Order: sequence, then structure tokens, then C-alpha cells
Amino acid sequence: MKTKLIITALFVLTILLNGCLTFNTISYEVHLSPDGDGTVNVFVNDIRSDSFNQKALDEDKKNLFDFLLKSDNFIQQMKDEGKFITKRELKVEEGKLNGKVEYSFDEINNVEGIVYESPYYFLTVAPTDSILSTNGQVMVSDDYKRIVWDNSIKVLKFKMFVSQTEGSSLTSMAQFYKEK
Repeated sequence: MKTKLIITALFVLTILLNGCLTFNTISYEVHLSPDGDGTVNVFVNDIRSDSFNQKALDEDKKNLFDFLLKSDNFIQQMKDEGKFITKRELKVEEGKLNGKVEYSFDEINNVEGIVYESPYYFLTVAPTDSILSTNGQVMVSDDYKRIVWDNSIKVLKFKMFVSQTEGSSLTSMAQFYKEK
């Protein structure tokens, strides 16, 4: 079962699709303010398509470059989730298409299900999810993995593995992106 974190990340990349876009890793930097709100920087690395025909690939390109990158409907959908998008961009780096989204939030639980119970913030994911790095502590049980941050930490960071992209048959989206 996919965690809320992975589901939201895939939602961001596959709005209204059957999950044809994927990526290698996703990283979060959650900047907290004393009032309980804050900002988030989300970094998505090596965006690819698992499309099996030209029609599916064209649909992936349309959703990535027109809907996610440019559409006001995407902004509204994220707003409905309590994520107020302030910046979104794609960039080709070292031959890979990477994405960055910045948004603000009013409640921490709108950030991938992070919960605050004084004096800790925590994020719970499935035991099969791969946490690559974090500035919190990782606790592992048979039923879940949990990242825990003390409330003295003002920037919560974590990076998750999503999909193997190197050496795969997935189509890199970098070749289709035209920077302005």
C-alpha cells in the first residue's frame, strides 16, 4: 500500500491519469514558523514516463508541461488540499528533468500527513517505503516507518526513493522539455 506521501507525490505528477509519470526520488524541506504555518520546497528528481504508446506519451507530456507546470486548475486543486502554490518549475540538469514546487500551508497536517504532537513532529510511512535521508530520527517497526523531529528543528527534511529510473525502459521527459 502506498503512503499518503507517495500518493500525493504521484498525484502531483499524474493528475487525472492512470499513473504513467514516475520519478526517482522526492525530497521535502518544510520550513516551520512559530504560528504553525510555513512553507515547503518539494524537489522531484528524474521525471519519466512509463507510457507504452505514442498516445499515452503525448498525454503525459500534456499533463506535465501544460497542466502541472502552467495550469490554474492545478493551483486550485492544490489550494483545495491546503497547499498554496507559490512557485513551480522544471529544469533539465545532467540530462534529467527535475521539478520543484514551493507552497505555503496553514496547518502542518496538510504537508503529506505530517502530525504535530508536542514536542514532536512525525511522518508515518509504510514499512516498504525507502527513506533515503532525513534530519529527523527514523523509527522502524513491522507495521510502519516513522520519521520523528523534535520541535526545536525548524526545517524538517526528508528524501524518499520512488522508482528506479536509471537503466530502465522508462522514457525520460527531459528530451521533450523546452526551457524558455
